[in-house]
Amino acid sequence: MSYASDENPYATPAYAENQAALWATEDARAAFVRNTYLHLFGAIGLFVAIEAAIFAIVPAETLDGIIRMLFSSRFGWLGVILAMTAVSWVANWWALSGASKATQYFGLLLYVVAEAVIFVPLLYIANTVAPQAIPAAGVLTMVVFGGLTVLVFVTKADLTSWGKYLWAAGLGSIGVIIAAMIFGFQLGIWFSGLMIVIASMYILYNTSNVMRNYRTDQYVAASLALFASVALLFWYILQLFMQFRRN
Repeated sequence: MSYASDENPYATPAYAENQAALWATEDARAAFVRNTYLHLFGAIGLFVAIEAAIFAIVPAETLDGIIRMLFSSRFGWLGVILAMTAVSWVANWWALSGASKATQYFGLLLYVVAEAVIFVPLLYIANTVAPQAIPAAGVLTMVVFGGLTVLVFVTKADLTSWGKYLWAAGLGSIGVIIAAMIFGFQLGIWFSGLMIVIASMYILYNTSNVMRNYRTDQYVAASLALFASVALLFWYILQLFMQFRRN
């Protein structure tokens, strides 16, 4: 299905600010895409800056103590994940709401900061056991994200029907993670590989969904959805590289 605005009889400048990018005028659609990806890369830049600041300011001994305390109980990490889930829901709700731009920006900022905090233990461990895995995972994440984004824009595939299946897959993966923490079994390379596939599917879905279901004034919410997918992909690519190094 084409993104051409002439398929929609209401695709006029008067409607451009309140309709899905799919049906918007060419100029409005181009501005929406530009704003979405500028905010996405801004969020990624802020995430990197926060991580750099944390590792530069907080002493290594302090970080080591916090992480040891966190992993001293399997339920400590479970609490972090549950808290992150709650923050993600609130941030996404704020960004998607019809509230003011300031509220939507606060939702995006809250999500980026929360992601930066929850990544600290993983990055600390990775920097200890496989420091080269961090930049390698970052480069591979952006290559995969770029390739999948181009695929959706070139094919103009409608993947919005994937939502319910990805929701079920995400819920199932959370259940597996919680079970692993409670019963003390390890999630191996196969799980990281599966999650990379799921994260890639989320990127395809969110890219298609952004163009078809987001209004042209919702570029903040669109950037949040894409950032969440990129962060998930980076998390599991980094874990996979670390597992390869251990093996």
